[in-house]
Amino acid sequence: MGRRVAVTGLGAITPVGHEKDQLWESLCNGESGISNIASFDTTGQDVLIAGEASDFDPGKWFDKKEERRLDRFTQFAVASATLAIEDSGLDLDNIDKSKAGAIIGTGIGGIIEIEAQHKVLLERGPSRVSPFMITKLMANAAPGYIAIKFGLQAANFSVITACASGAHAIVEAFRVVQSGEADMMVAGGTEATITPLCVSAFNNMKALSTRNDDPLKASRPFDKDRDGFIISEGSGIIILEEMDSAKKRGANIYAEMLGFGMSDDAYHITAPHPEGAGAYIAMENALKSSRLNPEQISYINAHATSTPLGDMIEINSIKKVYGDHIKNILVSSTKSMLGHQLGASGGVEALICSLIVDKGVIPPTINYETPDPDCNGIDFVPNEAKERSIENVMSNSFGFGGHNVSIVLGKVR
Repeated sequence: MGRRVAVTGLGAITPVGHEKDQLWESLCNGESGISNIASFDTTGQDVLIAGEASDFDPGKWFDKKEERRLDRFTQFAVASATLAIEDSGLDLDNIDKSKAGAIIGTGIGGIIEIEAQHKVLLERGPSRVSPFMITKLMANAAPGYIAIKFGLQAANFSVITACASGAHAIVEAFRVVQSGEADMMVAGGTEATITPLCVSAFNNMKALSTRNDDPLKASRPFDKDRDGFIISEGSGIIILEEMDSAKKRGANIYAEMLGFGMSDDAYHITAPHPEGAGAYIAMENALKSSRLNPEQISYINAHATSTPLGDMIEINSIKKVYGDHIKNILVSSTKSMLGHQLGASGGVEALICSLIVDKGVIPPTINYETPDPDCNGIDFVPNEAKERSIENVMSNSFGFGGHNVSIVLGKVR
């Protein structure tokens, strides 16, 4: 089975707050972070809304030289990793850094830099393209810079599986610690894709909500009137640490990572399997890996992005896995407040689930106004948070390419 793995540090940059306490308070209060796009001129765009981390100030985290050399997605990751390490209480000067690493997922990477330098190429010519373009856009810049900043010398790489990237990164980091290859890992996801090109492309795929007149209510998972997801940005990073060493140093342990399940739909590059076959396999494997019965799960943080097809298929898969126990499980989608942070979402949601285990409060699914008969029979924690004694939780992340990941976290026993 391998070594036990604790979650000892949390750091996030999101549209509803930076740092875990601000994020948690906003979620429990049901606050939406969706607003009109301010980061670029939306003239001619059909979609005018997004979940921007508008209060993020790179100058708080980087000097001017560093800031110029890091794409926004890497800035998010480094800032969140800094917060998570600080929150963990680890003294990095007194650990074996050859046994500490970083694995960070991103769905798209440095698209801001790609768009900017393509414009330079067209308008000013090849000689003016930045020599830092490649190191800014590459997906592995995020874990690479984290390693450089903190001197982490163990496993270090990026994971790119669309919206499952952050969750896959956490799974891989978990396996590294569990196997003994490392004693501490920085893991999660990061994304910064609120750009003219990305918004246009996702909209032309018919994936995004066009509820421009009411941004705060645009993200509405499980609601009958949902019409697509809200593109969002940010990062979520957790510290995974070998359990005995965490206890020995007196760490604040939020939760224990108990197991995971992974699968692929093997069906379509964007559409989920119509019967949710891959999602079902991932959830079943997560329970087996964690050595838990369905009855031992109290809460599920659904992937639920607010798309008509995806939400319904996920709920049908959950019902298939949990059977009659579904009436005892709470299911919510924090994307109702955060929007869809793509490759960052699995990291942010694992962080949220760690807080749920620790605090015994379930953030709501906001904007749940008209129940969808295709998603009935489940308590979606509508519009207001609920207090509940929580033992074990599951977090689902599904991505284009048919990628599915389910993570299980529980109270430390």
